[in-house]
Amino acid sequence: MMIRLLAGLVALVLPLSAMAQEKVLRAVLHADVRVIDPIWTTQTIANIHGALIYDTLFGNDPDQKPYPQMVGKYEISADRLTYTFTLRDGLKFHDGSPVTTKDVIASLKRWGAKDGVGQRLLGYVTKMEAVDDKTFTMVLREPYGMVLESLGKSGSSIAAIMREKEALTDPQQQVKESIGSGPFTFAKDQWVPGSKAVYLKNKDYVPRPGNEPATGFAGSKVPGVDRIELVWISDPQTAMSALINGEIDFYENPNIDFLPLLAKAKGVKLLKTGKIDSTQGMIRLNHLHPPFDNVKARQAMYYLINQEDFLRAIVGDPKYYRVCHALLTCGGPYENDGGSQWMKEYNPKKALQLLKEAGYKGEPITVLSATDHNTITPATQVLIQAMREAGINVDAQSMDWGSVVSRRAKKEPPAQGGWNIFVTTSGGVGSSNPVLHTWIGASCDKGLFGWPCDPEVEKLRNAFGMAANEDERKKIAKELQTRAMDDVVFLPFGQWDSPLAYRADKIDGVVANTGLVVLWGITKK
Repeated sequence: MMIRLLAGLVALVLPLSAMAQEKVLRAVLHADVRVIDPIWTTQTIANIHGALIYDTLFGNDPDQKPYPQMVGKYEISADRLTYTFTLRDGLKFHDGSPVTTKDVIASLKRWGAKDGVGQRLLGYVTKMEAVDDKTFTMVLREPYGMVLESLGKSGSSIAAIMREKEALTDPQQQVKESIGSGPFTFAKDQWVPGSKAVYLKNKDYVPRPGNEPATGFAGSKVPGVDRIELVWISDPQTAMSALINGEIDFYENPNIDFLPLLAKAKGVKLLKTGKIDSTQGMIRLNHLHPPFDNVKARQAMYYLINQEDFLRAIVGDPKYYRVCHALLTCGGPYENDGGSQWMKEYNPKKALQLLKEAGYKGEPITVLSATDHNTITPATQVLIQAMREAGINVDAQSMDWGSVVSRRAKKEPPAQGGWNIFVTTSGGVGSSNPVLHTWIGASCDKGLFGWPCDPEVEKLRNAFGMAANEDERKKIAKELQTRAMDDVVFLPFGQWDSPLAYRADKIDGVVANTGLVVLWGITKK
């Protein structure tokens, strides 16, 4: 009897002991995980999820310089038309199957059909062929200077490598499974939208050799904890208290008002996320339907944008924000003033007058109004107030951010479930480069939500990728921005920087990445 009792106690103690030793990173990010397909959506949180699950062929560092990730070696022909890539050893999916060039080619084709950067790259590709299971070639019709940077982009949407069977999914449809070859696996059975998403250490993951420190999306991806829990706390004050009390380890995007408290909190550290502002704000108009199918109506909206109003509502402290009348990131390598004259006057009466001249007769304009996003929610309210002060008939459709993400993909007229306006953000680093800045594109129905359509914008973006030197790139960048602002591909409402906050007494290895949060490499003390 005593032997059986002792055996039972041992059986109970062992699991508890193993559980106690499990290292768990608990993080609160800017949004809840609702979508698990990083190709289907540009939603930042979906791509943070994707970067944990999937790997990429290359990874860009904070200066947008590409370094191999899944690729072990590569060669570029003398005429710069043929790229030969060989996968490194040890790559396999979470189900145990090896990563092959069939998976890679299918994934790149799906990404290239949906993502603006991928579309541009594949527009130069005449063929991709497997040499064997580990080597494939990419042949271009003419030299293109942004091949590796495109494959390594660290903004939405990443060039995630999926299993062939998921990669063959129509890019307009979401994949049902989230099985990659990255440093963490997705515990789908523990996923509770609106509460928590769980990721488990991929014990079979083989990082890049050399134990290179993570920097941006470059360096070795080392899963430093056994389990990551992305806990959804919508209230910023509650999230801040959770960090101060040690209930969470990492807070991606704390409210600026709370930074002084966090700076004084014992064990908490604030970390600036990059050399340039981490976030760019933008207002997207739907070019498919009235009134914004008329360029004059789109241009009228410039007169409703006082960036200080938006930035004070979102950030408050001028120390953390910057007025920027540009589409390309101010402070970035291609900053310029092309088209900035549109942003010099705030005049609601003039906005309404120009709208009427463009044919607006007081019809309701549908604005998708997110209710649970710490920056997009207040920015949308500022826009709605400016529109109403101008006398515009606003139909504000309130919904959570996940619902905005789903609805903005609809091309139907607003009265049939579509939309006219939504507010969003983009990473400052990706937005500094005309090719990697997906939202500056105007590739019609192949482009992002809002579907701007201007062949000249696309021609200039191509020219930037083909430019022979930096002086030529800067000249083209100004021409591009001028043209894109004339067409109103989006309305910028400023830039800001939100430091990360984390428990420095509990975790190490936090990467100051601008754009998508990097959670690999973090270890528990």
